[in-house]
This record gives sequence, C-alpha cells and structure tokens, in this order.
Amino acid sequence: MEIQQFPPFTITPRHFHPIPNSTHHPVLVSPLKQQRNLLKLSPLFCSSSHSHPVMQDPILQQGNEPFGKSRDTHYKNSRKKRVFFLDVNPICYKGSIPSLQSFAHWISLFFSQVSLTDPVIAVIDGERGNEYRRQLLPSYKASRRKYWHQLQGAVKSPRSTIERSHRLILDVLQNCNVPVVKIESHEADDVIATLVEQVIQRGHRVVVASPDKDFKQLISDDVQIVMPVPKFNRWSFYTLKHYVAQYNCDPRSDLSLRCILGDEVDGVPGIQHVVPGFGRKTALKLLKKHGTLENLLNAASVRSVGRQYAQDALIKYADYLRRNYEVLSLKRDVSIHIEEQWLNERDARNDSLVLSNFLTSLKDSRNLNSQNRSHSIG
Repeated sequence: MEIQQFPPFTITPRHFHPIPNSTHHPVLVSPLKQQRNLLKLSPLFCSSSHSHPVMQDPILQQGNEPFGKSRDTHYKNSRKKRVFFLDVNPICYKGSIPSLQSFAHWISLFFSQVSLTDPVIAVIDGERGNEYRRQLLPSYKASRRKYWHQLQGAVKSPRSTIERSHRLILDVLQNCNVPVVKIESHEADDVIATLVEQVIQRGHRVVVASPDKDFKQLISDDVQIVMPVPKFNRWSFYTLKHYVAQYNCDPRSDLSLRCILGDEVDGVPGIQHVVPGFGRKTALKLLKKHGTLENLLNAASVRSVGRQYAQDALIKYADYLRRNYEVLSLKRDVSIHIEEQWLNERDARNDSLVLSNFLTSLKDSRNLNSQNRSHSIG
C-alpha cells in the first residue's frame, strides 16, 4: 500500500517540548542517509482508553505448534528473541480512507499490548515501489492508483499535505525509538521479506505486523504475523498452527495457491476468470500433491494431473500463472542489511507522551480547520 492523502491539518507549536530517553533512530532512505528533524513533544500523560486486550495466542509466547517438528524444536523457538517488523502504510487507513487517527490508534495498541519493549523495525513503501510489478501486470493495484488520482483532484496542493503526513508519522516512530526503513523503488513487503531472512539467520524469531495476506508466504516455525482486526479493536496473532488449520497444507504452498486463485485487492486475476470451474478446492488438492506451482505446471506438461478441465487450464494458461507468481512473490534481494542496533530492546518509556501529544495536535488541527471552514462560510 501507499500512504496517499490525508485531510489538511495544521500543527501548532505550543505543545512541543523535548522528550527524555529518546535515542532518535535514523530513517533510512535510498541512498541510505539519516534524517533527524524530530518533533519536540510535551510531557503529557495519555492513559489508554481501549479496554479490549490483544488476542494473545499461546503460540506467540511458547513458539509455534511445530509443523512436523518435535517438542524440542517448540521449546527452542520459545527461547528465541522476538523481532517485530511493522508494515506502516496499511495502518494509516480507516477502511479505504487515509487517516492519521487510524495510525495513532493502531500504533498505540501495538506498542502497549503487542510489541512492548521488543525490537521494532518500521518499513514504508519507497517511491515508485510498484513500478516493476505494474510493468508485468498493468492491473496491479490499479484501483489504488485510481483512488490516488481522485484524491489529487480533491485538494489544491496534495504533495505538501502528503509530505507533512509522512513527516508526522516518521516523527512519532522515531520518538518512540523505532528505526524506519524506506528504500526507493521497492515496496515495503519486499524490504521486510529481505530483512526477515537476515534476522532469522541471526537466530531470532520474527513477527510481521500487517493485515497484508502477502506475508502468509513467509510463515514458518520462526515467522508469525500479527494483524489489526477493526471488528474487535485489537491486534491478533496468526501463526503456522493457524495457517495449517485454515488451509490444511504446508504454508510453502501459499504463494502458489494465491497465484492460481488471484488477488482481487491487488488487481491480480485468478485462473477462475478464464476457467470458472477451477476454484480453491481444485487448487488445494493439486498443490497438496505437487507442492508448488512450478512442480504442478511441469507435471501437467508431461502427464495427466487431474480432471480434463484442470489439465487443459494448466497447459493453456501456464504463462498466465507464472506471471502471477512473479507479481505476487515477495523479493528477498533488496539492497538493505540489518543493523545490530535495530535488534536492541526498545526503550518504550516515551510512548504514552509521544502518542498523547500526537493525538492532541490532531485534535487541535481538526478544531482549527473546522473554525476556518465556519469563517469561510460566514
């Protein structure tokens, strides 16, 4: 996703004072460089008004229910250090509407009920991050581009508004001692996938904080997802155990399954658009037997793998499915390397102060904009 457009707002300086204990982690932008223009926020206290606790799955505390593994592996995973990756862009929306209030709400719950003092690395989409996928498939995230153009026409100076919104979000994360990574020409998903492998190689566990189902292809004994659930006003963990219970197959087949079924949200058409009878049940049955899309396509090219309609579809639309695979697969080769300081325990002592002042500034901005509109009408 992209952080696109937020309602105009004005931030007044009367609340801003230095925050103690802030280590001011850098924002990394390609080419990598530090940006340290931080807001100075006042020491106000904000008690949480959210009574719903996060749905804590015991797997998160004790390691995943092993998929074909022993209890020793289960115990070993529970002793590994947790590192969180925060996919920032999706939580900046309320439904399909960009919202700084949504960001403030979900980040507050995330810090206070999910990550606590565990290391958090935030990742934001880089400029032109979708370009290479759009070249492969013009419909990729086309609805989001349409929405973006509509928003551009709704305000006089969208670029300045977007930049202010980005800056405020970055300031909140930095003042909460979270490093922020943004790599030009790369989507956040690919950056996270690249860094996840590096963290696992260091012997740690990973939790990806995002509602994006693309991350299911990363699920393993050492990788979990935690996603915001607006219906219950909390974050919920999704693990290897949940995946197996939902799909009854190895998560290594997830990407292949989505290539066959498509992804309407991202504008990736599934094979059922050209072969209506080829649905989830058929896809799961074939993938359970052959493991991956490529294995399935190779088998179909030399022998019968199922009913005639499925056989014909796999041969006729093999290139179609391989293109979907190229579009939907997360890349693991982004030019970014984890820094040891990002893996340190996060100092969370300023969280309530930072978020309280952020919410106060947004409230003041809404009041000011409301007054301005009243004056213009009058």
